[in-house]
Amino acid sequence: MEITSNIHYVGVNDRNKSLFEGLWPLPNGVSYNSYLIVDEKVALIDTVEVDFFTQYLENIREVIGDRRVDYLIINHMEPDHSGSIALVKKYYPDIQIIGNKKTFGMMSGFYGVEDARNIEVKNGDTLSLGSHTLNFVLTPMVHWPETMVTLDTTCNVLFSGDAFGCFGALNGGVIDSEINCDTFWLEMVRYYSNIVGKYGTPVQNALKKLADVKLDYICATHGPVWHEHIQKVIGIYDRLSRYETEPGLVICYGTMYGNTERMAEAIARAASEAGVKNIVIYNVSKTHHSYILRDIFRYRGLIVGAPTYNTALYHEMDVLLSEIAGKDIKGNHLLGWFGSHGWASKAVAEIQRWNDERLHFEPVGEPVDMKQALTAETRAKCEALGRAMAARLLE
Repeated sequence: MEITSNIHYVGVNDRNKSLFEGLWPLPNGVSYNSYLIVDEKVALIDTVEVDFFTQYLENIREVIGDRRVDYLIINHMEPDHSGSIALVKKYYPDIQIIGNKKTFGMMSGFYGVEDARNIEVKNGDTLSLGSHTLNFVLTPMVHWPETMVTLDTTCNVLFSGDAFGCFGALNGGVIDSEINCDTFWLEMVRYYSNIVGKYGTPVQNALKKLADVKLDYICATHGPVWHEHIQKVIGIYDRLSRYETEPGLVICYGTMYGNTERMAEAIARAASEAGVKNIVIYNVSKTHHSYILRDIFRYRGLIVGAPTYNTALYHEMDVLLSEIAGKDIKGNHLLGWFGSHGWASKAVAEIQRWNDERLHFEPVGEPVDMKQALTAETRAKCEALGRAMAARLLE
């Protein structure tokens, strides 16, 4: 379909893959977006995962027929966007590939593709297709070192690579003005927090480079083409990359027989009664951690708890804390914690060690360590932890 002024969408949907990157659930699938600019010269922007090449080639030929593609612009070398490069070269042998120095190093490493006709661009370089002029802006570590974006300065269209993308296949329509975007907003936050989240500073640097650029369309490599909601989308990325949070609370726990779960419920009830409205509770062994990480990025407060297991911390909680630490979350996050044990206490100390050594969140309240089962005294301590967190969140 034509987006605007001879810029066409030629991407594909993947409704079969269950885990993106082998990690993140895809309940609504995912799109691999590619774009075609038809001018005196024809430019193809990014490709699609190689499994979908036959459909992809049909989409290209539906737009240009037997006409040659002059340029292939690679904004990002991750294989869901670069996987069809070798086949594109097979069907369009005279094509010139455009990328930066790191792009071509990865292209050789991933696919063995090398060509003296490749065009290496640096930040600020331009290319004329005829009536369309393209400007290349390097955005390293959003979220790979070779990432860049391509700006069509003629039509105010940004081809943004993975930036501003989200999970979810496209159900007929492509441009946000033609579809109901309600399902995409939280999936954008989940996409950002799990894939881009570690790289807040590079995202901020990229946003600064684009701050004064007039944009009528943002064409990301996943999710809708943004037109009506451009300011909202940029605002989400700006807020998340500054680690700005809402005054809400994530409570996540591990439990074997329900005793630690009862502690979490008591903490949540006390926080609610103290005035916190945004509270989400997750069992770390049931809910995929990508959803928990999404909400940790959204909300300022976090309370975690788990049993001692094999004289260490309950496995799934240990994994979650490792994942949180790996995101290098900055800002003003608050952390409370609790734990339980049958005969040898370890969980509470291990959670504190994670915070002292890796997380560096602001501790709130007194940690609660329960032996065996919930008593009136332990319940009171849990309620005190919930109220302490509420007090900090509502200051």
